[in-house]
Amino acid sequence: MPEVLLVDDNETQLCIREAVLTGVGLSVVSASTADRALELLRDPKVACSVGVIVTDHMMPAGSGAALVRVLRGRFSSIPVIVISGLAAAESEYDGMDVGFLHKPCPPEQLIACVREALKRSK
Repeated sequence: MPEVLLVDDNETQLCIREAVLTGVGLSVVSASTADRALELLRDPKVACSVGVIVTDHMMPAGSGAALVRVLRGRFSSIPVIVISGLAAAESEYDGMDVGFLHKPCPPEQLIACVREALKRSK
């Protein structure tokens, strides 16, 4: 089963999203920084198992947009979903082929978006 890679510096948000997604039977791996996410993806076994990446937009050690630029260069086929409380942030992802969810993001919306992305990644 493909995994969901969650990236968020906010431990509470990371845990909540992980609980929501594992609660519906999805497999999740988490990273609290963009650098940690990229480190995980350097492992070929992890990179091959990730079916979708869900990242926060604002992180102190690097923005979601900076992460997505790196991902598009190295892992262009993995679907990416960005979550942000800033409506204006969406324009930072123009041309990067990402899904965008606005906070607060209801669990049902997150689940549906992740499941749709997983279908596309097969």
